[in-house]
Amino acid sequence: MKTRTRNAALQQMSPMNIAVVSETYVPEVNGVAITVGRMVEGLRQRQHRVHLIRPRQHMREVAVQEENYAEDLVAGVKLPGYPALKAGMPAKGILLNLWKKRRPDIVHVATEGPLGWSALSAARQLGIPVSSDFHTNFHSYSKHYGVAWLNKPIAAYLRYFHNKTDCTIVPTTELQQHLRQTGYKNVEVVSRGVDTELFHPHKRSIELRQKWGADIDTPVVILVSRLAAEKNLHVAIHAFEQMQAVIGDAKLVMVGDGPERTMLQKQYPNVIFAGMRTGEDLAAHYASGDVFLNASLTETYGNVTVEAMASGLAVLAYDYASARQHIRHDVNGLLVPFNDTTAFFEQAVALIQIPDRIQRLRNRARQTVEQLTWMAVMGQLENVLSDIVNAQGVNYVQTELSPER
Repeated sequence: MKTRTRNAALQQMSPMNIAVVSETYVPEVNGVAITVGRMVEGLRQRQHRVHLIRPRQHMREVAVQEENYAEDLVAGVKLPGYPALKAGMPAKGILLNLWKKRRPDIVHVATEGPLGWSALSAARQLGIPVSSDFHTNFHSYSKHYGVAWLNKPIAAYLRYFHNKTDCTIVPTTELQQHLRQTGYKNVEVVSRGVDTELFHPHKRSIELRQKWGADIDTPVVILVSRLAAEKNLHVAIHAFEQMQAVIGDAKLVMVGDGPERTMLQKQYPNVIFAGMRTGEDLAAHYASGDVFLNASLTETYGNVTVEAMASGLAVLAYDYASARQHIRHDVNGLLVPFNDTTAFFEQAVALIQIPDRIQRLRNRARQTVEQLTWMAVMGQLENVLSDIVNAQGVNYVQTELSPER
């Protein structure tokens, strides 16, 4: 598939009817939910008609019905260890009925769970083009939950799932190459954006820093993450402990929640656990720090890296995913070889000793991502989806989404 370059002709592109299927969605707080939410918002801004199918998040929730946007809510089940998240239950019959009545031009499947499989199966039965997202390395998580033997079966399922779609969309060229080498077909890159207005150095809060016991000169290390086993949090915390051995008044603030939080709070009583933060509150927490440690080894992209850069933080991360895509070592951040814990510790300690270096990296980080807008990303996605539709010989349907059931 050849992705067309973005040009003025896109302004005359006919609106598409796009069905988006996801087992997580805002206001749930995770990278997939936030990315899918941005995608839906961006497609609507570009005048496409979006029909979102997702699990009901709470019993009293009512599906949203707006101009050029409709939701259908299906049953879901809570994920073990993640009570705030649900996996969609199988719903092929429901989807067949929906799409027979209101046929989409394309079905975009964001997640590979039971609901995602139902969507793929229903779309194939109806002859509707299908695209998919590769968001999460589920197979790499298995070793963190005592079921490493599931790694190969999960990887095989994901490859089978995505190869039954017309296109798998990934956020980096690095991931595209990896998937191709492991047998994935029709893999296209659509990068991700960052909200540079929300995540901004101007959101820095003196009051928040004072609450943490930090004055103007106190180095504050920030970590924003789901507090879960697969996030390699102990490496980040141990790196900070070595930083604190050099600068005794340094602070570590961990933003987020998850199944590991209770254990971590007991094990590391000197760490400041800020809990889950969203929106302006999250932006203030980012911008009120100085250094960002990202020790995760299981990211497909890593939204937190670019959010930290947009917030004006000096980022230390392993050399892969979004860090490899956007960071140049010692220019706008710091990179260490993948899974090299010793190098991670050494770079963290070296960084904390030179305030001027931290400030230089902070300034350049912000400059790097200022043009990384979601609107530009939506142009890339729009091209990919329209190419799939055109390749299938499907005419765009001009009917409006009806709010009626």
